Amino acid sequence: MTSRRTLLQGAVLGAATALLPTAARAATAPAAGPVLRLPAPTGPHPVGLRTVHLTDPTRTDPWEGGAREVMLTVLYPARDVQGRPRVPQLTPAAAREFADLAPLVHPGLPTPGTVDWGAVLTHGHLAAPPLPGRLPALLYSPGGGDSRTLGTSLAEDLAGHGRVVVLVDHPGDASQVDLPGGMRDTVLRGEPDPATFRTMIDTRVGDLRLVLDRVLGDGLAGLPPATTAGIYGHSAGGTAAVSTAHADRRVRAVANLEGYLDLDPLDGFDRPLLLFRTDGFDRPLLLFRTDGFDGADRLTRSWAGLAGERALLAGSGHWAFTDYAALVPALQAAGLVTSATRAALVGTADPAARLAALRRRLRGFFDTHTGCARSARR
Repeated sequence: MTSRRTLLQGAVLGAATALLPTAARAATAPAAGPVLRLPAPTGPHPVGLRTVHLTDPTRTDPWEGGAREVMLTVLYPARDVQGRPRVPQLTPAAAREFADLAPLVHPGLPTPGTVDWGAVLTHGHLAAPPLPGRLPALLYSPGGGDSRTLGTSLAEDLAGHGRVVVLVDHPGDASQVDLPGGMRDTVLRGEPDPATFRTMIDTRVGDLRLVLDRVLGDGLAGLPPATTAGIYGHSAGGTAAVSTAHADRRVRAVANLEGYLDLDPLDGFDRPLLLFRTDGFDRPLLLFRTDGFDGADRLTRSWAGLAGERALLAGSGHWAFTDYAALVPALQAAGLVTSATRAALVGTADPAARLAALRRRLRGFFDTHTGCARSARR
């Protein structure tokens, strides 16, 4: 999804795959600034975190050639987290890059040296031992140009309630991805034309199906194979999530968080150029939108005639589905972001109440259609 932004936007939380100690982060941190915290998950289980690199030798990367690679963050309910440190959301290098990038892609965000982005911690504990047994899995695809870590808060909550949640980075599209061979930045600039957008979505579908192969096959990150699988995604990730479910019967349910289901309209056409025939879609579907999205007209046209549950996140902007929803209000409270910037990015709703409503709706949807580990206990 690319409305109101270049495809470099969304680099806020970068790639958190190099897990460096706090002392190393402190050496590059700003001298002062607010301490930003992500909302704690609400589930009965602590959360473990592992990262995974996958290569698909059967596909060629459309952006730079060679075998297609993806990076994943795997979150899961842990049996015990004693002695397992919480994982930082940004590496030192990604934090420095974002400090420079943030006010450029989102005018009004703090200038470099004002915020210690590298000090933001997830609630995932590094390589904690998982709960025993097989669990349902959910895959997450982020917005166009975004890093997978922008979806941390929702994913941690879903994992703490008894699921394996896999955050998927899409190299070439994503703002930045820490691959074993080094940092890879986005090759995209500006709004994509329909052909480029189609390539983005087709590539994401291939990435998600590769992850499904592993999640439902041998399992990921040393975890057992999942019992069932669902997908959710934000913006272009929502587009990719529905497109993957359309192409792959293994997907039991899908939640689209404000993602178009068409290509950019072309002059001379009087109806949306749909990515696929929506009248044949038969999986449980949640279509979730905000009331502050400036692409609402196109979104409504592309969703027309598609059967599924519809939900509205009131008092919210497009990035309220991401971790911006918690971080931007905290920056406003510290005097580093104006009310206008907050409203433009995430809206004016109370952050805690909005997040609780979003988490509750997603959990309920996936509980119904993919199952959950209700019998597991800490």
